[in-house]
Amino acid sequence: MAEQEFHPGSVPVAVVARIYGKDASWVRAGIVSGWLPIGKATRNGKLVTSIEEIDSRYGRTNFYISPKLLYEETGFLWKGERR
Repeated sequence: MAEQEFHPGSVPVAVVARIYGKDASWVRAGIVSGWLPIGKATRNGKLVTSIEEIDSRYGRTNFYISPKLLYEETGFLWKGERR
């Protein structure tokens, strides 16, 4: 069986929300809380692991969603689409 090739970069939260049929905030909360194991949330290079830390008063939270982990969880192969 051939090795699957994945598009480089992070899958947008909007794409993941559409795949799961949920709101983008559900995706963000799942990643931060750890029950949606498809990526990481960071701020200023530090891992964000609490819902309270997502608050915009603390600064921008960046989300990295792995195309490979998303594929393993859902079977969806991301090809670089933004929506």
